[in-house]
Amino acid sequence: MSLPQKNSITLDEYYKLREESDSLLEYIDGVVFMTPSPSTEHQRISMYLSARLYNFLEGKECEVFHAPFDVELYNENIDGKKIVIPDLSVISDKNGLLENRFVGVPNLIIEILSPSNQSHDLVFKLNLYMQYGVKEYWIVNPMLNAVMVYALNNEGQYQQMETLKDKGVIESEVLQGFKISLEELFSR
Repeated sequence: MSLPQKNSITLDEYYKLREESDSLLEYIDGVVFMTPSPSTEHQRISMYLSARLYNFLEGKECEVFHAPFDVELYNENIDGKKIVIPDLSVISDKNGLLENRFVGVPNLIIEILSPSNQSHDLVFKLNLYMQYGVKEYWIVNPMLNAVMVYALNNEGQYQQMETLKDKGVIESEVLQGFKISLEELFSR
């Protein structure tokens, strides 16, 4: 998942590398991670969720952003630079929106698994998003037709709210009233 690097690189070196590459690259405290190109199924699921979120959020304070869109995670109590490219981000903090990225913490992040990035999204990003205080994190697994929903509890830890496979309806804890049918999501 990460590019082979003996030493960490600077943020300037990362931006230079991004300019020279067509790959989607994330930056976590000096280490560069390359995300795989999305499959057709991944794209279909992403577009479906993006459209559903866009329509649901119309006229509300939040906006949905889809990859590639940089999220520079920021928490004044945490050191280091972390630039991730979530599949979907729901953001209500308009002050953090800059010309080509968001600086802060999204309300909701959705990652769609690919065979080559499962451990990165299931373990690494789950812990990273929890550490920064992303209120809700969805992991969509098209290989198993499953969705896992995690929400921060009062202690700032993720609690697994739901895991559904093949059928049923997933409901957001953060976006009250937002629901997705697994049958519709995975029938694309």
